[in-house]
Amino acid sequence: MQGDHLIDDVICHLEREHDAILERLNAVLRLPSVSTDPAYADGMRAARQHFMDRLKAIGLEHVQLLDGGGHPAVYGSWEHAPGAPTVIIYGHYDVQPPEPLELWKSPPFEPTIRDGRLYARGASDVKGSTTIAVETVGAFLAVRQRCPVNVKVFIEGEEEIGSPSLFRIVERHRDLLQADALISADGGRGSTVIPTLNTGSRGIAWLEVSIRTASKDMHSGRYGGALRNALHEMAALIASLHDSEGRIAVANYMEGARPLTDRQRADAAALAIDEDAFYAELEGVPRGDENYSVVERLTLLPTIDVNGMWGGYTGPGGKTVLPCVATAKLTMRLVPGQDPQKAADAVRRHLHSRCPKGARLMFSAAGGGSPASSLEAGHPLLVAAEAVIERTTGRRPVHTRLGGSIPIMAIFKEMLGLDALVFGFAKPDEDVHAPNEFFHLSSIPEGLASWTMLLAELAKFKPHQFRAA
Repeated sequence: MQGDHLIDDVICHLEREHDAILERLNAVLRLPSVSTDPAYADGMRAARQHFMDRLKAIGLEHVQLLDGGGHPAVYGSWEHAPGAPTVIIYGHYDVQPPEPLELWKSPPFEPTIRDGRLYARGASDVKGSTTIAVETVGAFLAVRQRCPVNVKVFIEGEEEIGSPSLFRIVERHRDLLQADALISADGGRGSTVIPTLNTGSRGIAWLEVSIRTASKDMHSGRYGGALRNALHEMAALIASLHDSEGRIAVANYMEGARPLTDRQRADAAALAIDEDAFYAELEGVPRGDENYSVVERLTLLPTIDVNGMWGGYTGPGGKTVLPCVATAKLTMRLVPGQDPQKAADAVRRHLHSRCPKGARLMFSAAGGGSPASSLEAGHPLLVAAEAVIERTTGRRPVHTRLGGSIPIMAIFKEMLGLDALVFGFAKPDEDVHAPNEFFHLSSIPEGLASWTMLLAELAKFKPHQFRAA
């Protein structure tokens, strides 16, 4: 294994730059780059410009926006390491909406440090880890005027809405995106205390469904009890997706799903948590197949969840209305082998089969979908990452999978043939997507050192080894 002294100069440079890097991270955290809400268009533009300016400043070439018809991605490259592999470094600049604002202890777009934590929307997901990756490339170019590998940086603007433009971006810019492997700064670690290495993520499918039970809303006193209430019927349809224990009850939903392996279950057991404490901390109620641990349910099993349901009157006070339309948004987290379209079709058929006679269902896709991704044992990306984690922690990492979804991993595999490594530094306790999201400050120096070692380790492999894996 390469000795640490061979990259000490780069790591020392990053240590000296720590405060400046933190300030650059704070600067982009102040930009409200919420991709799902047009009201935040200015914040999205400002975040794109922030990363374009930084890529140019560190010495990347061909810095530009890659447009697929939605929010464009930021791109830049450095390709002056002949014979070395070419890696795409992935992050995203968009974030989730900050609401409910009243639950934040400090403003969501004003980064605030408390107890060794950096609080802001997007700090953990994923501006913190994206900044770490970009700054590592910058350090190599500043200290050595070269990187160990060829680098293409791709910072997406639609990850939080399912990457609907990503296919078109790849189609339009396929030549720019040719590489040997993908490294994602998105996707964090599986434990706050045990070294882990992500080998893939669940896939995702989206669905929006509405039910109409009458031509218009009506007076609940005059018509209630004689006409179907759309919200009642939607609640019944949603409830039918699972049995009383929370197991999925949709026929053919599991078509193609690969069974769990002994290695997966053993790794999940190594990450076992105190399940009583887990639910107590969340003040949550247990649900799901008790034949599987909470860790397995969170990362290895598929899900169907309702993310929002509405209809009728939701304003202040009361209104005696009988709703004629109710709508729900669903997401499906998928495991290896499941096809997003087939999974969504199974849910459609299930809901149609239980729709009351005379009522009408209407469906629309709520965003893009992508299959689960996997990285097989022995792949150069895993070999390199395992070496780095073992060196930095003194322990071999436990393999884990992301419970969430990173669409680019499946899309780049399908369209460009690239395998992907998740190498983000978010931790599972950082309240991602929730009020008071934060990033552990200790992850900044740890991430900078680890990314430096990873790029050096990847330089030991030839380009063809990534394709042959």
